Amino acid sequence: MISLIPLLMIFHVLSACTDPEPDSLILQVDASHIGFEAVGGQDTFHMVCNKSWKISGTTDWCALSAEAGEGDAAIILNVDGNAKPEVRSTTLTIMAEEKSKTINITQKANEEAPKTIFTFDIPPDDTDMRDLTSVELAGLMGIGWNLGNSLEAIGGETAWGNPVVTQRLIDSVKAAGFTSIRIPVAWSVFTDASTFTISQSWMERVEEVVNYALSAEMYVVMNIHWDGGWMQPTYAGQDYVNTRLAAMWRQIATYFRDYNDYLLFAGTNEVMVDGDYGTPTPEYYTVQNSFNQTFITTVRATGGRNAYRHLVVQGFNTNINHTVSYAVIPEDTASNRMMMEVHYYDPYNFALNENSGITQWGEIATDPSKTDSWGNEDYADGQFQKMKTNFIDKGIAVIVGEYGAISRLDVEGHETFRVYFNEYITQSMVDHECVPFYWDNGYPTNHAFGLFNRTTGAQVYPELINAIVKAGAK
Repeated sequence: MISLIPLLMIFHVLSACTDPEPDSLILQVDASHIGFEAVGGQDTFHMVCNKSWKISGTTDWCALSAEAGEGDAAIILNVDGNAKPEVRSTTLTIMAEEKSKTINITQKANEEAPKTIFTFDIPPDDTDMRDLTSVELAGLMGIGWNLGNSLEAIGGETAWGNPVVTQRLIDSVKAAGFTSIRIPVAWSVFTDASTFTISQSWMERVEEVVNYALSAEMYVVMNIHWDGGWMQPTYAGQDYVNTRLAAMWRQIATYFRDYNDYLLFAGTNEVMVDGDYGTPTPEYYTVQNSFNQTFITTVRATGGRNAYRHLVVQGFNTNINHTVSYAVIPEDTASNRMMMEVHYYDPYNFALNENSGITQWGEIATDPSKTDSWGNEDYADGQFQKMKTNFIDKGIAVIVGEYGAISRLDVEGHETFRVYFNEYITQSMVDHECVPFYWDNGYPTNHAFGLFNRTTGAQVYPELINAIVKAGAK
């Protein structure tokens, strides 16, 4: 921490330059996060204020030299040693009239502390839970398909333009050769938002769709999807998100607890700070890793078959490079029952950017001006090899929960390259022992991903479907 006198000089110079009104409120603080080792200790933060102020957020392990006052101040922060094996945190809020500042206080876990004895809501039950590791189970899952933009639609199942999901649609997907299905779900259909109580009728509807897939003898990966974007990985939001995540997964896991191991749970989807697609800060990936741990701990605690269920966690924003660099495998009471999820839409200009002139891909491309400078076959092979080396070879199965490339019906000849891209990417995933799940958002229109007519189940792009399925069967 910098000393108070130079800090005050800087702030007073800035104040002089801006020439505020004499009675205008000033509140400036020189820290937004302070971290402590497990042994605890002392630190100081400084503030410049020209009014009365007060601080809230102290705990029995985090004390301040002053919690209220007037004018500039240097606040001494004393943190006790952490006797627990978990990271702990609190947020200090400094208020001066209508202005506020926050400081996030975190403390590392005591690695020498005895671990908490784990208890289950009901005794573990391995009935119909095969003695398979997640890597072995992944080898049985085959080629996956996403029921996108349906159950995760904010406002209701049909709110984003797709029809109600039917057994007929799921049977058509299975008949086409897909053997696994990923069901994105928005669960914030609350009867009580203050306790995050999920509507019983919504639970029943999700179960109905899950049963469509299970009756078709498909593996099912069911998640909490975007769901309005409440899962922001910041210190300020960490406690709230983990509390809400635990409350929701406890309900979901308990409701689906008696299903066998054809049903997998996936905790989150593409967790990132809204609008920030860059390399995550330590704050971002540390908090995101805590979400994975909350998911695993909560589901296991419900007991029954969930004590043995195969669970899916995610790397930061499902980006392969970020996953390899920053993902921490959660602690788990079950052995070898975890999968890591990433997504693949590279290169962006070919796969997702509808305004791009990049409409060709790979070694079959004929026009260099229409191809990107990166993201070709070798790149894809290298990315999936990273996942194999860093996770699969270490006993953590890998699913690529979304991938694909948009249609460009307005570009002559583009479909040839889209078919080749999806065929090659699918084959590369399978060759590297990853489970592919093609992203289908339901719209078989321009700049979209839909493969099937969701009302009739008819194949809209049979050549593309055949290419994906055959690649997975090689």
